Amino acid sequence: MNNRAQQLKAFEELLDIMDDLREKCPWDQKQTFQSLKHLTIEEVYELNDAISDNDTTEIKKELGDLMLHIVFYSKIGSETNSFDIEDVCKGISEKLISRHPHIYGDAVAEDEKAVLENWEKLKLKEGNKSVLSGVPKSLPAIIKAFRIQDKVKGVGFDWDNKEDVWAKVEEELNEFKVEVDNNDFEKQEQEFGDVLFALINYARFCNINPEEALNKTNNKFINRFTKMEELISNDNKQLGDLPLKELDIYWNEVKKFENK
Repeated sequence: MNNRAQQLKAFEELLDIMDDLREKCPWDQKQTFQSLKHLTIEEVYELNDAISDNDTTEIKKELGDLMLHIVFYSKIGSETNSFDIEDVCKGISEKLISRHPHIYGDAVAEDEKAVLENWEKLKLKEGNKSVLSGVPKSLPAIIKAFRIQDKVKGVGFDWDNKEDVWAKVEEELNEFKVEVDNNDFEKQEQEFGDVLFALINYARFCNINPEEALNKTNNKFINRFTKMEELISNDNKQLGDLPLKELDIYWNEVKKFENK
């Protein structure tokens, strides 16, 4: 791998290129924090896909794209004397040192749990009004629920065991069923949200990332459905013309292929 001098030289080259693009490229000149925001989110999702596929070549590529965005934002910030890339790097370095007193201070943290608990307590001492203030409002709902639960766990607000969590899942399912029977849509929606929140909590206790689990299920369904469409087409039939009973036969046929 590259040594520190080579790494710094590569980073300096990226900074120089960013300077050139901002000065000479019409598209780069027009970009703002707001115009880049949706592109940054897209890059993060592309990185997520690469990590899910365990494709190190793509991970490297997507990290480069994300690095470009960090440099781009820092360049824009420097043009109004708000901040530059040095401020960004120093800021995160200072935060990491402050949040790791067991490395850079006298605190003791013997395991991961202790590190996380210290992290959340330090954030409150730094002025955060709530443990949950760092959860982005725009996070997808499943990820957001998982992060909420993980953060409150850091200050000791958590269930003692997964059996109690499962009992909560069953309780919420029963409450949801009551509102379905009552045909009250607003309360159905509320109780369904409670069911999902409880299930996500149970997944956390089972060390399952619910977002990853659902993504895998989505991909499994897509693969099965696409294969079913292929089998139907090979039989010179139209998907929309077939009754559900016959579609189930094709669906089960696809599942047989998976088990071979």
